[in-house]
This record gives sequence, structure tokens and C-alpha cells, in this order.
Amino acid sequence: MVTIVGVRFKKAGKIYYFLPGHNELTIDDQVIVETSRGVEHGTVVIGPKEVMEDFLVMPIKTVIRKATPKDLKQIEKNKEREAKAFDICLEKIEKRKLPMKLINVEYTFDMNKIVFFFTADGRIDFRELVKDLATVFRTRIELRQVGVRDEAKVLNGIGACGRALCCSSFLGDFTPVSIRMAKDQNLSLNPTKISGVCGRLMCCLNYEDDLYKKGGDLYVKKERPQTINDIEPPGIGKDVVTDEGIGKILKVNTHKRTVKVQLEAGRTIDLKWSEVALPDE
Repeated sequence: MVTIVGVRFKKAGKIYYFLPGHNELTIDDQVIVETSRGVEHGTVVIGPKEVMEDFLVMPIKTVIRKATPKDLKQIEKNKEREAKAFDICLEKIEKRKLPMKLINVEYTFDMNKIVFFFTADGRIDFRELVKDLATVFRTRIELRQVGVRDEAKVLNGIGACGRALCCSSFLGDFTPVSIRMAKDQNLSLNPTKISGVCGRLMCCLNYEDDLYKKGGDLYVKKERPQTINDIEPPGIGKDVVTDEGIGKILKVNTHKRTVKVQLEAGRTIDLKWSEVALPDE
């Protein structure tokens, strides 16, 4: 067994594991650690816990120290430097007339490296831009192209639900989202209704997807015979028999276990799944 702590470097960023060493760490402690990019500062989001070595990718580095008051001042200074570096890089991009959009700048804690994040429609030849920036900052420069989802995660915003974007609030990793998830949940396939501010399918389509697959706790949508009871309704467009006559299924509400039926007379009614039957039953 190995004792580890989980450290996050950005809000809603990916969690990385480190050995606490001789440091007594708790959640929300600021720490200084060594990463592949250099010395960085992060926040402990998972307190010390023991895990099997088989679940870890070895070797795991050890936390250098808890952040001191001097370290915290350095972090604040770095944020000010990042804002200035952002403005300078914008000027250089405009001067070079490069088709790229700068979205964020990050200094490593030890200021040995600056990373500039940008988006672009295609590949960009930014070699001359790197030279310009290296002349100004006199340190290692890295330009990293990211996707539109990463851009939304950095810039944040308000989703269709009226709340802050999930990717900026709590999602550490992006999970694959497909149009099949929207179809399984009987959602509108209008791109404007199921796409987020990034232009991609909304991440929240994935949240309830398991409930619509085999093994869901509330119901099973697939791989079951189409029997008319409180487990499985008929599909949309199916003709059904109700106490008020023959009708056609217009809509299925899987959570409430109800269906909207249009009767032959033209009137629509809401019924429970168990209150409708197929004509041959």
C-alpha cells in the first residue's frame, strides 16, 4: 500500500497524485510540487489515503513542501506577470497577423517557462512568434494549440441551463459524447438545443446515459421485449389501445413513466405506461 494525495493545478482541472513525504497535508492545502513542466503550485483536493500500487502509474513524485507565505506572494506576482504577458503576446500576434486566438497564459511557479494557449482553425507556423516572445521574456516559451472545448473550460460562461459551464466548474476530464445519447433520451436533435457554448454536444448528455442502457437502476430501455407495462413503453409512433380509444404515441417520458397519446379524434392525453396496450394484446 502507498499513501498518496491528489493535487489539482487548475479549478476543475485533472487530478494528479503525489507522495506526501514528511508533509502533513489536508484538503485545500497549497503545495509546491515538481511536474514535467517544472516546479508548480497546486491545491490538495484529495487528502492522504492508502491505495494499492497496482492502481498507480509509477514512479510518483513527492510533494516538495507546503506553500509558505513567501510562496503565496510569488504565486500572486506570477498572476500579474501572466496578465502582462497576455497583452504582450496579443500585440505580437497582431503584428505578425497570425490567424490564432490567444486564450490563456501560464507561468510555472519557478518562472522557468511560460505556456501560451491558443486556438486556431488549422496548423499555425508560430516559429517567428516564439522568437519574438523569447526576446521579450528571456525564458523558455511554449505555444500550445487547444480545442474549442478547452477554450470554453478556460474562458467559462453560462450554459443553456443558466448555470456556469460544467467543464469550468467541476469536470476534470472530458468524456466522449455522441448523438446516440440524445436519441436514447428522446431529446430534440436540433443542434442548437443539444450543443454547448463550445459548439460541441453538451457534456451533460452523458450524465443520465447509463440509465437508458442495460442495467440502469430505474429502468431498462434496450434489449427487452416490448411489453406494455410499467417497465417498458411502446415506441414513439406506435398505435396503442387506451380506455378512451385507439391512438398513437407522440412522446415518451421515461422518468415519469408516462406517454402522450394522440387519439383518433385528435385529442391528446397523458397516460401511464401500464394504461396503454398494443392492438394485438
